[in-house]
Amino acid sequence: MKNNSANQDATSSSIENKERTLKFEVDKNLFPFKNNFLTLANGINVHYIDEGKGPILLMLHGNPTWSFLYRKMIAALKEDFRVIAPDYPGFGLSPSPSNYDFLPSTHSAVIEEFINILELKDIIMVMQDWGGPIGLNIAVNNPSLIKGIVLGNTWAWPLKRLGQKLFSHALGGFIGRWIAKYFNGAWHVFMKKGFLKSPSKEELMMYKAPFEKGNNRKQTAIFPKELYNSKAFLSHIEKSLYKLKEKPVLFTWGDSDFAFQKPELKLFQSIFPNHEVKLLKASHFWQDDKGEMAAEHIKIWALKKGMKKH
Repeated sequence: MKNNSANQDATSSSIENKERTLKFEVDKNLFPFKNNFLTLANGINVHYIDEGKGPILLMLHGNPTWSFLYRKMIAALKEDFRVIAPDYPGFGLSPSPSNYDFLPSTHSAVIEEFINILELKDIIMVMQDWGGPIGLNIAVNNPSLIKGIVLGNTWAWPLKRLGQKLFSHALGGFIGRWIAKYFNGAWHVFMKKGFLKSPSKEELMMYKAPFEKGNNRKQTAIFPKELYNSKAFLSHIEKSLYKLKEKPVLFTWGDSDFAFQKPELKLFQSIFPNHEVKLLKASHFWQDDKGEMAAEHIKIWALKKGMKKH
């Protein structure tokens, strides 16, 4: 997919190895990984974690989270894989560019350029929440880059269920955007409902850090709004999923999610015949609830499918 806000001449892009001032202080006891930054051709800066060597696992987060969500899985997988976890612009440690629209299609274009600059190939994509559409859009447009797919509590088509529509209007409408700006509304909803076991105070501080200030919260309300506004983007993905039907797929699916449940899982199963399902005793953020278990499922599955050596 080409998007003028993100895809430009990659010759003017750069990868930074020097230390830089971060948006907020990171608790290294919880997130002990090196911070990397990549500057896209149009000046957008993307923060990412890049740990280990081996088959590439590209982990894409949703809303309102960042690469911190994958910390348990990164630690568990970096001895066997090269684990890469970027933050979308305005999320995590990636700065908010001026005049950036925070639309999922734009995030997808950013990550596509990110992949191209790092020359990533034979990618195993790990996706949850909005990471699903953002990553699958790239995958259907570049199927030759994809070795395998891991999906959990996500979707890839225009949503139809009434509850999802009401959620979109409540959190993404005018009142929802106002509450997000002044009270961090979207963040509080997800942090309250997204875990079976609430994270520690220190972990919640890290989840909240990117959205402490009101002017850094707009993006958390745009995602809910786009559940219904991004119909064209989602329809394109839905119509193109057949290009990936031969890819090996692993579902690591939280069985207690308030957002994406059995209907989404069953539809995905019908689309991808070469799949395995691992139901986790987890809520929406299964990476936090059962991160180590999900990582072990990925190791075993990748070995079985020939994507990882002993």
